[in-house]
Amino acid sequence: MDHALRKLYGYHAWANSELFDKLASVDGSSQQAELQTALRLLNHYYVVAQIFAAHLRGVPHGYLSDNTVDTPTLDELRDAVAGSDQSYLDYIENASPAELAELIPFTFTDGDKGYMSRQEMLTHVALHGGYHRGEVGRILWQLSVTPPWDTFAVYLHRTEPDRRLQGTGETAVPT
Repeated sequence: MDHALRKLYGYHAWANSELFDKLASVDGSSQQAELQTALRLLNHYYVVAQIFAAHLRGVPHGYLSDNTVDTPTLDELRDAVAGSDQSYLDYIENASPAELAELIPFTFTDGDKGYMSRQEMLTHVALHGGYHRGEVGRILWQLSVTPPWDTFAVYLHRTEPDRRLQGTGETAVPT
């Protein structure tokens, strides 16, 4: 198990959840176009995560493109992304350093060939998700909805509050 990847994917799952919570506040009627764009971006991220999950398992993914024709609802996509995030966390928990270093050949949906280690694939999926969360955060700003604080530092300090007390001699009080 790789501790850095475990923390990265803990953050990734937390940030996805926070973003879906914010998207739930968007008015699906008056802000339909913006919500649709956000869902398309997140669905693209989800499909790519599924494609790379298949590469990691060495099975066909069945996607012809990096997005689907139909766009899932917010709730459907939230559930799918949460399931995907958990499967990645489970994968990382059980992967050995030797497995993570293994290089895997694969084919992108556009037909180009790829060759990455499992660790590089995992890193790609997390960074790719962050990129698209940022795009959706910009859409939220345009709708006057404050996006979540999507940073690794915020995640670490929320999930490990004792970090704020380092060097002070104090200990955190459980909430």
